[in-house]
Amino acid sequence: MKKLLLATALLSSTVLTGCVVAVTDGEINGSHYGWKKEQKQNREKISQLKMGTEYQSVLNKLGTPDFTDMVSKGETVYQVLYFATNSKHSDGVVTKDECTPLLFKDSKLVGFGDTALAQLL
Repeated sequence: MKKLLLATALLSSTVLTGCVVAVTDGEINGSHYGWKKEQKQNREKISQLKMGTEYQSVLNKLGTPDFTDMVSKGETVYQVLYFATNSKHSDGVVTKDECTPLLFKDSKLVGFGDTALAQLL
């Protein structure tokens, strides 16, 4: 009986020994849904913006954009800020097609969204 218990104990310890792999989406807080929360907050903040809002005020409210562009059309120079609002893949990588563009002329908000950007270009 002792031999059977010893054999069972040895077999159990061998079987239960293994490797643990931890996978995260790169969020500092380790939350799998951190990016979803951030994108929801960005959508809420953008929906509250008013035409004519100052460039710096938008940066203060939304933080650092995911992408920026500067576009010249005729004599006018536009600044375009892109904020992540609509993830298409849960890969942790943000692309422009997952962002909402905000358009500024003379440091004032003149539009946002794909329709506004299409009219500019």
